[in-house]
Amino acid sequence: MLNIIMIAYTLYVAIKIYISFFEIDFIKKAMKQKAVVLSEANYQEAGRYKIEMQKMSVVSSLYDLLLFFAWITFGLKVLSSAISIENDILYSVVFVNAFIALNYLLGLAFDIYQTFDIDKRYGFSTIDVKTYVSDQVKGAVVFLLFGSAIIWLISWIIATFESWWVYGFSAIFVIVLLINVIYPFYMMLFNKFEPLKNEELKTSIESLLQKAGLKSSGVFTIDASKRDKRLNAFFGGLGKSKRVVLFDTLIEKLNSSELLAVLGHELGHFKHKDIIKNIFSSGVMLFVMFGFFGNLPMDLFTDLGFEYSAAMVIILFMLLSPILSFFMMPLMGMMSRYNEYRADEYGSECESKEALGSALVKLASENKSFPLSHPLSIFFYHTHPELIQRLEKLGVDVRAQN
Repeated sequence: MLNIIMIAYTLYVAIKIYISFFEIDFIKKAMKQKAVVLSEANYQEAGRYKIEMQKMSVVSSLYDLLLFFAWITFGLKVLSSAISIENDILYSVVFVNAFIALNYLLGLAFDIYQTFDIDKRYGFSTIDVKTYVSDQVKGAVVFLLFGSAIIWLISWIIATFESWWVYGFSAIFVIVLLINVIYPFYMMLFNKFEPLKNEELKTSIESLLQKAGLKSSGVFTIDASKRDKRLNAFFGGLGKSKRVVLFDTLIEKLNSSELLAVLGHELGHFKHKDIIKNIFSSGVMLFVMFGFFGNLPMDLFTDLGFEYSAAMVIILFMLLSPILSFFMMPLMGMMSRYNEYRADEYGSECESKEALGSALVKLASENKSFPLSHPLSIFFYHTHPELIQRLEKLGVDVRAQN
């Protein structure tokens, strides 16, 4: 069984690398053609950025493969031998936390390289070392507190119930819903939230919310620019905690009409109940995963040199779930891309097709998003259609911008 797992993981990484090489070749050829959507300079820069990110993806995928083989051949045994705790559930919490911490440290170089090298060179990252370290420490503390509680809960469920995966899925699904509710408050650890000061824009946004039937706890801005210059906005939270959050970078770059069109797009997801659909779809994926890991053959644990335990089940879940999610994501992606077109339609009705089209072009230009992708990359990774397809659907001119 272990041999099958090793082959499956190798195949998974090989497919990812294969797609990246296809994407790199596709972009290089597209960059030699006449620019579309973006200005020639922005088109070329977006292409170079995407190629660089794809190359890093290839390296990180190979690195992940090496780490995977290191863990299953000797790493897990070495880590286990370093932990002497008799209580099974406490042992599970310490073992899993140590595994996560080591994986985090072993992969930190990639995040540092992207943040302080690639993203700095392309004009995205504005974060300083002090803020970066502070963010990492805060995130680690939050995970240690809440993550440990979740690991303890799942370990107890595995040790207590024969069909533990059913109860484990239910517990995690509820936790996922709770995380959505408290997410805006988590963000406050890293960003400063302020009520939107532009009263005219605030009134227009509240009118959009009322029209869509969405009750919000307020419209806020966050100081995203102290870390990154990318443009974004989101609806955070669920139920009464839901709030509209605008990045200060977005307010700076988009005019009011464009901003309302973008928010109209997001409201389109709410209007069409896409949020509920996404939660349901994620729940189905999670259920499939728990069903798979709840019925692993015992000889897999024997091949790894371990007895069946909550700690090893959780570790295998973390090691192997990327394979399952990778092959389930295309279906999720197809549903999401369909929903994006419908949200675009609603957003254009809130303002105009021209306003939404202009906003999408500005977002792509500022975020250096290359407007084209290889079909394989779209199939496996994209939750949004190609920008050029979205603009054509809106009837917007896709010729290069001046």
